[in-house]
Amino acid sequence: MERKKIAIVGVGLIGGSLALQLNEKGIAAGLVGVEASESHAKRALELGLVDAILPLDEAIAASEAIILAVPVDQMTGMLRGILDKVTNQVVFDAGSTKEQLVELIRDHPKRGRFVATHPMWGTEYSGPQAAVKQAFENKAVVICNAKDSDADAIEWVKKLYEKIGMRLLEMEASAHDLHAAYVSHISHITSFALANTVLEKEREDRAIFEMASAGFESTVRLAKSNPSMWVPIFRQNRDNVLDVLNEHISQLRKFKSCLEKENYEYLQELIENANKIRRIIK
Repeated sequence: MERKKIAIVGVGLIGGSLALQLNEKGIAAGLVGVEASESHAKRALELGLVDAILPLDEAIAASEAIILAVPVDQMTGMLRGILDKVTNQVVFDAGSTKEQLVELIRDHPKRGRFVATHPMWGTEYSGPQAAVKQAFENKAVVICNAKDSDADAIEWVKKLYEKIGMRLLEMEASAHDLHAAYVSHISHITSFALANTVLEKEREDRAIFEMASAGFESTVRLAKSNPSMWVPIFRQNRDNVLDVLNEHISQLRKFKSCLEKENYEYLQELIENANKIRRIIK
């Protein structure tokens, strides 16, 4: 594929991990970063994630492709302005919500230069120091509303993701946001809620630390995620998250009722039904 000079707006967990693989796979002819945080900018340079940190306007002018890897509220605030300034650059994002973003630029004259994407990978950590090598290998990336993007932009972005080892999925933005609410967003809310439950009821920090099993650690791991990233996601995907959350609460009530009524036969049925997830997740 054609190598391009690439600007990464937001050199944190996602942007930094992309930078590592773009360099490793020889996709970037040069990498510059755009960072609002001085400490993140300094760390990104120290780690060699990018060659330079530039102001946004200079990064746009110096690049042939622009990756947006900032929280989704910042993304919606800057995307139209970026498209105002591009000539023939390819612009794509790595955000967790899509419908509001694509609607925002639906009638923009440079809409075709933008490709809406969501690489389905992340950790509970943030910042340039959280960047992970080969993070995206064998993971899925969702490309939304592909018909609204120029053919050359779509082709280049697809090749980029394939070269870093990702599987391509295509769907409409509204479908993406609904599915993301089920497979990602509800997991984070559940983790935040469970962590708060334990912190409220278990006053002994040492007891939590000493007794925490692998199961507990894996369930609450996401509770360490950055609120400045997740509050905007929940805000933008509010209706879908509420729908999923209502169903989740309904399921929790079933478990609660089984215990209150000592209906252990139905409790076993609920757990056996949950075991069917093995068919999907090995």
